[in-house]
Amino acid sequence: MRPFSIKAKLGTLVVISVFITTGLLMVALRTETELRFITVFSMIATLLITQFVAHGLTAPLDEMNTVAKGISHGDYTRRVSGADRRDELGDLASTINRMADDLEAEDRHRKELIANVSHELRTPIAALRAVLENVVDGVSPADPETMLTALRQTERLGRLTETLLDLSRLDNGVVPLRSRRFEVWPYLSGVLKEANLASSQRGPISGSGHHTRTDVHLHLDVSPPELTAHADAERLHQVVANLIDNAVKHSPPHGRVTVRARRGTGPESLELEVQDEGPGIPEQERHRVFERFNRGTAQYPHGPGSDGGTGLGLAIARWAVDLHGGRIGVAESARGCLIRVTLPGAPRPRH
Repeated sequence: MRPFSIKAKLGTLVVISVFITTGLLMVALRTETELRFITVFSMIATLLITQFVAHGLTAPLDEMNTVAKGISHGDYTRRVSGADRRDELGDLASTINRMADDLEAEDRHRKELIANVSHELRTPIAALRAVLENVVDGVSPADPETMLTALRQTERLGRLTETLLDLSRLDNGVVPLRSRRFEVWPYLSGVLKEANLASSQRGPISGSGHHTRTDVHLHLDVSPPELTAHADAERLHQVVANLIDNAVKHSPPHGRVTVRARRGTGPESLELEVQDEGPGIPEQERHRVFERFNRGTAQYPHGPGSDGGTGLGLAIARWAVDLHGGRIGVAESARGCLIRVTLPGAPRPRH
C-alpha cells in the first residue's frame, strides 16, 4: 500500500480518532470530568478531522465530475487539477487529462480531415465543372483535348476516393494480409517500370495528384540479386509506389531516385530504402511526414510537373507497413530524403 494512498489516509483517520478518544478518557479519569463532556468533545474532534479529510477526497471528485460532463458534451479544453497528487485520485486525474488530450487531438484531426477532404474534392470538381460548362455553353468544342482534360479530373477524383477507402479499410482493420515468398529483384523492377510507364502516359498536364516527371531517373539496387522476402505483395506495392511517387515529386530536374533492398535480420525479412536528391525533410518535421494530408513546409517542395498530391501517400505507406508489423521512418542522409522500411519477414514457427 502506498504511503499516501486513500486507504492509508482513512486508516490514519481511524487511528487519530481512537487516540483522541483514548486521550480524552484518560483526562476524564484523572480530572474526574464527567463522561458526557468527554464524549461530546470526542465527537466534535472526530467530526472536524473527518470533515477535513473528506473535503480533501470529495473536492477533486467534484471537479472530475464537472470535467467529465464537459467532455461528454464535446468540451475537450478543460483539465483536472491535482494530477500531481500521490494517491489514487492523482492517478485518476492524470488518466482523465490524458483522455481529454487524446479526445481533443482526435477532434482536431477529424476537423482537419473534413476540411482537407473537402478542399481536395473541391479542386477537381470545380475544374471538371468548368470544362463541362464551357462545352455546354459552346465556349469550348467537345474535342479530344477538352475531353481528355475532363477525364483527367475524373481520374483524380477516382484516385482520391480509392485512397480514402484504403485508409478507411486500414483503420477498421478489414484489410487482410496475404503474405507469400517472392523474389525481390523482379518484383521491384516491375514496380519501377510501372512508375515510369504511368508518368510517361499522363502527359505534360495533370491534375491527378501523381507525378508526371519524365526527367527523373529511377535506379534499383538489390543485394544480393537472388534476395527473397516474405510479405503481402499487393500492400508492399502500395508502399514502394507511394514512396517512389513522393521521391520523384521532390527531386530536382534530372534528379535520381534510388530504391535499395537488403536482407533484414530475420528469416526472409526485408529492408527497403528510397532516396531522392531533393531538399530533404527538416528534422523538426520528420515525425509529421506520415500524417494524413501533410505536405511539408518547404518553399518549393515539388518538382516541375507535379500538383503537390493529396498528402495521403505516405500515410497509406505507413499503415501498410504497420499491417506487416514493420517499421517506416525518415533516416539520416547526407543528401536528399531517405525513407527506410523494415519488414519482419516470415513468422517464426511456434514450439
